[in-house]
Amino acid sequence: MGTRLVQINMKARDDAALGGFWAEALGWGISSEGPGVTNLEPEGFFYPDPVAVVIDLVVSPEPKTVKNRVHVDLATTSAAHQAELVTRLLDLGATPADVGQGDVPWKVLADPEGNEFCVLDWHDPVRDTGPIATVVVDCADPRAMAHFWDQAMDWTLLEVTDDDAVLRSGQGVGPYLQLRRTPDVKTVWNRVHLDLRPYPEDDLDAEAARLRALGATDVDLGEGDVSWTVLADPEGNEFCLLAPG
Repeated sequence: MGTRLVQINMKARDDAALGGFWAEALGWGISSEGPGVTNLEPEGFFYPDPVAVVIDLVVSPEPKTVKNRVHVDLATTSAAHQAELVTRLLDLGATPADVGQGDVPWKVLADPEGNEFCVLDWHDPVRDTGPIATVVVDCADPRAMAHFWDQAMDWTLLEVTDDDAVLRSGQGVGPYLQLRRTPDVKTVWNRVHLDLRPYPEDDLDAEAARLRALGATDVDLGEGDVSWTVLADPEGNEFCLLAPG
């Protein structure tokens, strides 16, 4: 049946503090699996559900050294909403960020640990996604990446150009996944990555083998004996294949 994108994994020096920022930013609730892990999801949410891609913050002592290759875009509905949201995020501890975007209608910010994100222009046609409009992955070849991710997941491929590709859950709900062309070269492991989960009736090893056949490769980040499998897409972006559920 294939996998589906269920969550974003974000490394943090202080998972609780950073989780507090993002919970306030998104209006989501906070829970924890234990020390060093903070979970964020909408109130009343029943995981997993395509209406939201949730966030797991996991403590890591390693510093952020480069621009993240994975980030989120936040949705707005009007000029006033965009201005209010940017002001509120700055009050929460966000800072303006310059990633070479130039004069654009969206606002680029960084969270308190420097993770870049965008507050979208209200003219963007994205609607009914929840607070996270888009999960964006930088890449060199959106067409090739779209070929992989379209087969890797049961999401629907909506658009493919030389500059970007867009997918969304086959149920037509929740955020979009955008594969965006960028000249930046990947140099370090991604502090923000995607987590996929097979369906309950699927087999983890068989699904991992299927993804390898599509072009994924194994990655060893020193995670030890865990219940998930760490892989990388054809451009080296790490992702985790979680236990079926």
